[in-house]
Amino acid sequence: MKTSTLARLALVGVAAAAMAACTPRTPPTTPTGDVTPPSGPAYPTAPSGPVDGGNLGAAAPGSEQDFVVNVGDRIYFDLDSYSVRQDAYPRLDAQVAWLQRYPSVTVRIEGNADERGTREYNLALGARRAESVRTYLIERGIPAGRIDTISFGKERPIAEGSNEEAWARNRNAHTAIVSGATR
Repeated sequence: MKTSTLARLALVGVAAAAMAACTPRTPPTTPTGDVTPPSGPAYPTAPSGPVDGGNLGAAAPGSEQDFVVNVGDRIYFDLDSYSVRQDAYPRLDAQVAWLQRYPSVTVRIEGNADERGTREYNLALGARRAESVRTYLIERGIPAGRIDTISFGKERPIAEGSNEEAWARNRNAHTAIVSGATR
């Protein structure tokens, strides 16, 4: 019997301690009713200004991520056209500069088309688009042996839908890093 009484007393003590821990406490006040700050070690304050995360997640120079984020890996074409548009020149020039900076990198230009047209027509159009980009890069000094081409036609859309916005995004040439980039 003594054991069960001791066990009950222990449970009552644990329950009382748990309830006391959950009871809200009133902060200490001064005689005028102002809340006094807690004493003890100061807590660190939040940094002033923006927090940028340092270099976490930053693209390593010469990496595929560096190429995609800082240069751009895709240009777009007009409907039924494989002529490089004037608005694509800055991006392609940036690709040339990056490829010259990293001479061990090889790339594959992937030509793409929107869903309209036959499979054969879109494969041919994608091949012409890829070759247009390849020619542009070669004419600006990138060795032909570092650039391969392939056409995916309408088989690899980047935008879903059957509207002008999706079609415009799917008419592109994508420069993919094949080898030589840093990790």
